[in-house]
Amino acid sequence: MTRVLGVGLLTGWGAGVAALPEDARRAAGDRRVVPLVTPPLAGERFRRATRECLLGVAAVEAALRESGLSRAAVAGPRTALVYVTAAAYAASNKGFIEGAGTTLHFPYTAPSAVPAEVAIEYGLTGGYVILVGGAAAAVDALWQAGTLLAAGRADTALVLAVETFDECADLWARGRWAAPRPLVEAAACAVLVGSGDDSGYGPGAASTLEALVARRAGETLACAPLVGLALARAAGAPHARVTGRWRGRRAQIAVAT
Repeated sequence: MTRVLGVGLLTGWGAGVAALPEDARRAAGDRRVVPLVTPPLAGERFRRATRECLLGVAAVEAALRESGLSRAAVAGPRTALVYVTAAAYAASNKGFIEGAGTTLHFPYTAPSAVPAEVAIEYGLTGGYVILVGGAAAAVDALWQAGTLLAAGRADTALVLAVETFDECADLWARGRWAAPRPLVEAAACAVLVGSGDDSGYGPGAASTLEALVARRAGETLACAPLVGLALARAAGAPHARVTGRWRGRRAQIAVAT
């Protein structure tokens, strides 16, 4: 079974699970979106990077700290990177359509911009996968990472998710049926080792962990399963059945925490 070394978690509530409220809906009050502060990363390359890219780099840094790993430990061809998002390209597309200033000349490449910046920053040259979707796709990402590990194509895998909503709050308000309030911006990264054997990956019913994530964090779309892993680790659980739903499809996977 794939094992989690650490989870880096940044949300609109703050850093880590300790920042999550007991009741996200109550804590949000009238706010439809709980934004996440953009980290101030130094360097000329980051001056023109999108907010999603900066959040992704910061989430990986937090994950390495939680895992006790150095940058050198993950650099090179033996670390895989699996990136998943449902909303992190919306801001670039909206800005392009409205003629706003943007660092991306081709907005539909936005999903690849985040893992590209992460790969450059940490020297990752291993397997590389991008999935677009919500929480079910994040479960798929955990399975994909486990598959790469089990096949011997990587010794370590990073599963990264970034979701931003603030720039497109009006669009999300119109499509409120797609995601309940509050929408909470988040960036999360899980560091995985081991194999994908006996993971129980496939369709499944909602878990108690999924309900806990919704109550504590709010709607974080693709970040939700990774929030669940962080909560399970904080509770001292030896393993977790992680579930996620997106557009009528639900997926599950078991992960050692």
